[in-house]
Amino acid sequence: MDGFENVMAVFKLLPKTNCRHCNNATCLAFAAAVFQGRKSLSECPHLPPEVVARLGEKAPAPKDPAAELEATLASLKQRIAKIDLAAAARSIGAEFRDGRLTLRTLGKNFSVDEKGDFYTDIHIHQWIAVPVLSYIIQRGGVTPSGNWVPLRELNGGKDRYRLFHQRCEKPLKQLADTYTDLFEDLVILFNGRQVENHYASDISLVLEPLPKLPILICYSRAEEGIASSLNLFFDDTAEKNLNIESVYTLAAGLVVMFEKIALRHGARQ
Repeated sequence: MDGFENVMAVFKLLPKTNCRHCNNATCLAFAAAVFQGRKSLSECPHLPPEVVARLGEKAPAPKDPAAELEATLASLKQRIAKIDLAAAARSIGAEFRDGRLTLRTLGKNFSVDEKGDFYTDIHIHQWIAVPVLSYIIQRGGVTPSGNWVPLRELNGGKDRYRLFHQRCEKPLKQLADTYTDLFEDLVILFNGRQVENHYASDISLVLEPLPKLPILICYSRAEEGIASSLNLFFDDTAEKNLNIESVYTLAAGLVVMFEKIALRHGARQ
């Protein structure tokens, strides 16, 4: 084996007992850490030494997610310079003026020029910038249908769902459990809107990180004998407006932003 092609290639090697002896909550989380270069196979005590030796020697150089995003962002900026921003604006529900395309992300204006430079009143990190540029380049412009589906039901989403659950839904649920004002702040800060309860949830909130790409958050509080739950849903047209990898990256970026909000407001860890 010349290296791990993806997280699931590592996960298949593991005992899947979630024993936590590697100091990760689940085997999937450990697999993600190995794939990203933050852990080594040898830290799983249940793998035979010969397997660790055989695969560990051939594993690829550790990957730096931030560096990969930075490289992707640089590539997208080069592609932005080659497209007609005025035509793109007409396709995706944005405006074009004075050489800049301007769209709304989380209720705020986000502008980009022909060089791929950003102009916005909010802090934009790579997790958000990459999906925004991808959205402009893809130019889907498909009107949402109003039919909500989980990520796994989008084309290509099934392979990413387990990592999506660990990276997005699970930490967001933990925030909601400990940070009681989370949803109120999301409405105020990011122009979210509460909608009638979906899927028997206590709270249903819609955010619009990009035009024509809404995200539905459904949260149910813990009750006696029943644990709390949180699920994210996407309009079934999502991948027509944004590729599945960027849909995942966008959701993960939102969680990073929400975690920072919780820290500023003193949420329990």
